[in-house]
Amino acid sequence: MPQIKSAMKRVKTIASKNLRNTSQRSEMRSTIKKFEVAAEAGSKDTEQLFRNASKAIDMAKSKGLIKPNKAARDKSRLAKLNSK
Repeated sequence: MPQIKSAMKRVKTIASKNLRNTSQRSEMRSTIKKFEVAAEAGSKDTEQLFRNASKAIDMAKSKGLIKPNKAARDKSRLAKLNSK
C-alpha cells in the first residue's frame, strides 16, 4: 500500500478507471456475441445487431480500450459473418 498521498489518490483513480474499462469491454464483447449467435442461427434482426456491435467496437476504440487494428479486424470479421 502506498504511503505518499498522491500515490494513494492514484490507486483510487486507477481502480475506478479499471472498473469502467472492464465494464465497457464486457459490454462490447456481449454485443459481439449476441450478433454472432444471431448470425449463426440465421435470425432476421442481424442487421440491427451488426450495427450495435460495430458501434460498440468503435466506442471501445475511441476510448482506447482496444487498438485500432483490432477494431478493424473485428469489424471486418463481423461484416463477413453478416454477408452470409
